[in-house]
Amino acid sequence: MKISHWRESAIGLVVPVVIILLWQMAAMLGWVNPQVLPSPWAVAVKWVEYALPLTAFDPAAGSRLAWMFSGELLIDTLGSMYRVVVGFAIGAGLALPIGLWMGSSKKAYAWLNPMMQVLRPIPPIAYIPLAILWFGLGNAPALFLISLGAFFPVLMNTIAGVRQVDSIYIRAARNLGVNRRTMFIRIMLPAAVPYILSGVRIGIGTAFIVVIVSEMIAVNNGLGFRILEAREYFWSDKIIAGMISIGMLGLAIDIGMNRLNNYLLRWHRGLES
Repeated sequence: MKISHWRESAIGLVVPVVIILLWQMAAMLGWVNPQVLPSPWAVAVKWVEYALPLTAFDPAAGSRLAWMFSGELLIDTLGSMYRVVVGFAIGAGLALPIGLWMGSSKKAYAWLNPMMQVLRPIPPIAYIPLAILWFGLGNAPALFLISLGAFFPVLMNTIAGVRQVDSIYIRAARNLGVNRRTMFIRIMLPAAVPYILSGVRIGIGTAFIVVIVSEMIAVNNGLGFRILEAREYFWSDKIIAGMISIGMLGLAIDIGMNRLNNYLLRWHRGLES
């Protein structure tokens, strides 16, 4: 299993490596404007400068020349992750009980579903003006937008999971005289867990997308803010370095969520090999 896993990972690296080599070749041959599209090497150098908290010194004079390495990456990453975790916790914490209620109760579904279907297509970005009016600037509007981004994926998957429980299980439980509370806890909820975890995975990915947008508007730190700052000064190498940082962080989050899902669903027949 481990050999197969490493083989799949190696195969997945082929296309990115080829793209980077072609990109570097185009930059070396002068086919692209380095101000518009810097070379991969220039981006890598800028990423190191962005990440490492070091200072450049003049060895002769012994005086500090400039901050060559800012160490901003760690601070920005922590700021973005804080907003993602808190905003996702708020959105998912509200969506899960509402989704379980709507999925298990026909009356609740009839009452709430029309409103949810009207609000669901509205992207969180459309709420930016209202978020700033309601909460001002800072973390509050960002957390509001992230919560919205996480809410609906978790809600809709939870509803779908509860409502699509196999009717055979329901009929068998009723024939055995199981009460409604036990049926919900022991049958409907476990059967809906794969859907719920899929919604959680989608929701946290959406929350990570929204945090980048919200940081460009409402806060003065984070990965999104740093990319916007780099755009103002036309630091294209730093823009790409920030984008790569976002991609790596998003990949790490997705891998972690996938492993958590596999662990929690190890009983599920869909994971049997």
